[in-house]
Amino acid sequence: MLAFVTGATGFLGSHVAHVLAEQGADLRLLVRSTSNLKNLEGLNAETATGDLRDPASLQKAMAGCETVFHVAADYRLWVRDPAEMYRSNVEGTRAVLEAARKNGVRNVVYTSTVATIGFTGNGHPADEDSPVSLAGMIGHYKRSKFMAEQVALEAGQGAMRVVTVNPTTPIGEQDIKPTPTGRIVVDFLKRKFPAYVETGLNLVDVRECARGHITAMEKGNSGERYILGGENLTLKQILDKLAAISGLPSPTVKLPYAVAYVAGAVDEMFSGRLLGREPRATIETVRMGKKKMWATSGKAERELGWKTIPVDGALRRAVEWFKANGYA
Repeated sequence: MLAFVTGATGFLGSHVAHVLAEQGADLRLLVRSTSNLKNLEGLNAETATGDLRDPASLQKAMAGCETVFHVAADYRLWVRDPAEMYRSNVEGTRAVLEAARKNGVRNVVYTSTVATIGFTGNGHPADEDSPVSLAGMIGHYKRSKFMAEQVALEAGQGAMRVVTVNPTTPIGEQDIKPTPTGRIVVDFLKRKFPAYVETGLNLVDVRECARGHITAMEKGNSGERYILGGENLTLKQILDKLAAISGLPSPTVKLPYAVAYVAGAVDEMFSGRLLGREPRATIETVRMGKKKMWATSGKAERELGWKTIPVDGALRRAVEWFKANGYA
C-alpha cells in the first residue's frame, strides 16, 4: 500500500506516518519547502513538496497513491489573518479530496477534531450524535474545522470512501510546534501556571490516536465520524498529574472566570495585536473553557475495536521529550 500523508512533519501526523511504516506501508509525505523535517528522522519515506493551498501540487504529489491520510491543519487558537486559516483547513481539505478523486484513491481518512462535537455546559460527555451547529463553534479554528468536516462527510456519502476521525486532545512526544495542549505542559514545566481555571479536556495518547487512524481506514464506515479519545480530566487533574511526574508544585489557586476573561483580553491585545505573536490566552479560549470538552469513544469502541487507556504514560513521554529538546 502506498499511503499519502499530509501533516507528517507535525505532531499527530508524524505518529500516523511512523505507525504506517511499522505496519509495512510505503509512504509519500507532503512537505512544504519551509517544513521542519525533524519529526521525519529515521523514517523510510519519500517526500513530495506541495501545499494545501496549491491544488495542482496536491494532485501531482498524490499520483499513484492508494490511500490518503489528511492530518494536516492550521491549529492555532489565535491568528492575525483568519482567512489564512480557512484557506488551509477548509479549502485545503476540499483540494485534498478533489486530488484524491482525480487520482482514483480508494480510501481517505480525514482528521477532524473533537472541537467540532456538540459539548454541553453540564460536563456530560459528548458523542458523535450530540447536537451541534456552525453557530456553536467558538473561534476560527473550530469554525474552520467544522466546515472542513462537513466537506469530508459529504464526500464520504458519494462515490469515494472517506472516513472521518475526531481525536480529542493528543498528548505525547514530538509536539514540535508545540500545539496549544503541548504549551500547557511547557508552561507548567517553566512554572508559568500560578493558577488554573475550572475546565476540562479529554486527553488521548498520541501513539494510540495514530493507530486509531489506521484502524479507521480498515474498519470505519464511509461518511461517518469516530471520536478517538482517552481520559476525561479537569485541568486541575492534568496539572496534578504533571506535578507527580515532574516533581514541580501544582497550582492551588482557582482563577474566577471573570478574571480569566480579563486576562485573556489583555493578553490578546498586548501579545496579539501589538506584538504580533500568538497570545497564551485569548477571549475565545476562555469562552471555550466554560464547557468541559469531555467526550466518549463508545462508537469507536463498538465499530473499530478502540480501547480507552490511561494517559499517564503519554504525559510522562511529553514531559521527557520537552525537557530533552530544550523547551523547558
